[in-house]
Amino acid sequence: MHTLSFIKMHGLGNDYVYIDCFQKTTAQLIAKTDLTALSMRVSDRHFGVGSDGLVLIMPSDEADAKMRIFNADGSEAQMCGNAIRCVGKYLYESGVCRKLRLFVETLAGIRALNLQVVDGRVEEVTVNMGLPQWNADTFLRGKDPIGFTAVSMGNPHAVFFRDSLPQLPVNTNVEFVQVRNRHELDVRVIERGSGETLACGTGACAAAVAAIWHGLTERKVVVHLPGGDLQIRWEGNEQPVFMTGPATEVFRGEYQWS
Repeated sequence: MHTLSFIKMHGLGNDYVYIDCFQKTTAQLIAKTDLTALSMRVSDRHFGVGSDGLVLIMPSDEADAKMRIFNADGSEAQMCGNAIRCVGKYLYESGVCRKLRLFVETLAGIRALNLQVVDGRVEEVTVNMGLPQWNADTFLRGKDPIGFTAVSMGNPHAVFFRDSLPQLPVNTNVEFVQVRNRHELDVRVIERGSGETLACGTGACAAAVAAIWHGLTERKVVVHLPGGDLQIRWEGNEQPVFMTGPATEVFRGEYQWS
């Protein structure tokens, strides 16, 4: 029987099971574990802990910590804006790295985090999400042309602007965006490997970048997601995207499996 201590945290309802691999015995167990299978087990909302995936908080040779993310289907993701805020919260509050400015290594590169701390607790985290990239507007050809904007925030997104927000398909990163006004967007997101989630940090950034790029909004917008709001700021070409939002711990426990 194997036992792993874990922390359940979420960013606006985008929830993950977090494992502290700074602990030597935990790191040794993780090193010999099938992480794809483990993520699928712990993510199951009926037979596991229940989450959108599994996040490993690990030592890094290049930054304060390293984050590895596995989706609910076991696939590994490059980056997650909601998860990285929770990683910053844990690093500070656990004492692993008690700094207000942290650097976290991801498969999409190193990301800088600025923590807003009140009475020793992290209330909000602002993340430098890096430079957005896109391939201009693309069109899916079916019965009718459907235009979307392809944006990468270290992971690929297809952003659709619509007058209303539809039901969502599965198995890709897709954002459906409704423009409220020059300062607000309504967004629904599906994440490949996890399906529809209550929030997605990279998805919110991709939606905001696409809206700003098309001239639909100002350069600072509030993105309304089913789980809550994120503040996104982008000054334009050759400038990074900044995302600010909360990180919340739900509970801690031990997961056992044979």
